[in-house]
Amino acid sequence: MTRTLEQTKARAVQVSLQPPTTLGRAVTRLGFVQADPIRAPARAQDLMLRHRVSDYRLGDLDRHFVRLGIEEDFLYAYGFMPRATHRLIHPRRDLACADGTHVPAGLAAEVLAFVRERGIAHPRDLHAAFGGERVVNGWGGLSQATTSALKTLHYYGLLRVARRQNGVRVYGVAPTYAESHPPEERLRLLVMLVTRILCPISEPSLRGTLNLLTRGAPGLGRMHDAVLSLLKTGELERTEVGGEAYLWPAGLRVGKRAEPEDTVRFLAPFDPVVWDRRRFAHLWGWEYRFEAYTPPAQRRFGYYAMPILWRNEVIGWINIAAPDGKLAFEAGYASSTPKDREFRQALDAELSRMAAFLTADFPFTSPPGKGRSAQRSG
Repeated sequence: MTRTLEQTKARAVQVSLQPPTTLGRAVTRLGFVQADPIRAPARAQDLMLRHRVSDYRLGDLDRHFVRLGIEEDFLYAYGFMPRATHRLIHPRRDLACADGTHVPAGLAAEVLAFVRERGIAHPRDLHAAFGGERVVNGWGGLSQATTSALKTLHYYGLLRVARRQNGVRVYGVAPTYAESHPPEERLRLLVMLVTRILCPISEPSLRGTLNLLTRGAPGLGRMHDAVLSLLKTGELERTEVGGEAYLWPAGLRVGKRAEPEDTVRFLAPFDPVVWDRRRFAHLWGWEYRFEAYTPPAQRRFGYYAMPILWRNEVIGWINIAAPDGKLAFEAGYASSTPKDREFRQALDAELSRMAAFLTADFPFTSPPGKGRSAQRSG
């Protein structure tokens, strides 16, 4: 089966950006919301949910986290997920143990006992109880030993993030999950879940994403064999688009639109619509990069440039800041700046929505000489 580029663009947008709903339903519908701590102008999870939740405001996910029973954990990246997704990755196997069961020892065992006794614990409580010894973390820097123990206990499903306090994870005892499915079934469901979240996903990108998933769900089996099995049973569909192979769940139904909506959306760098960078370049004809960790002199787009979606086209990028209570922005376009009135009106509407999302109410303005596109050839 083959599809055109235009059909694939429309499907990629419509599958992910369905009509807004409640916060709980949106998280369940997505299955996973990737998290990122950078606030420029807001954290990635908030920027993604604002398009998918009715009247979403900055910080709503943190405010309603406890009530909704959402979990934080690692899938193919770190983020937020409904309990149904959480149950697929737990119990998480410890490949260093013969039976796959992680048994904490030393400081980790003491930290676990401390949290079980208290019911809930802030990292500073552990620092006060156990001291400030430091250990080398996964990034090569130094972290408090108690913080490292918390992360390990969280990873193996012995603790969970109970809530956040001023952005800091506060931990509690995690629910104990029995094996909800045999390992091969859990693997099948996880592959289907990841494919649905990012669909249509290019075949090479799916392979790379499943390599990341081995951290989220270790020891369940060979990820790529699961893909071949799902293609054979027809549960996954492989489609050629302009010489590129894409995969998506078979029978995935999306509401049909006769024409794309005259809407502008600023997308987070980790939004499912733009997450597959290979697909991005193939469908929209230019390469987008996340440059927060790129030296300033080497940046082409900006510290936290967000792709601009207009109808079904990703036409450029925008950097947004809010100095002195005013929304300032600098936009760039992959080819030429759209001149039609409909785009200008849609852009102004999205800027107003962004202002309302970030604060209760403030006007927006563009910095002197920066409101127009910083064009480059596509």
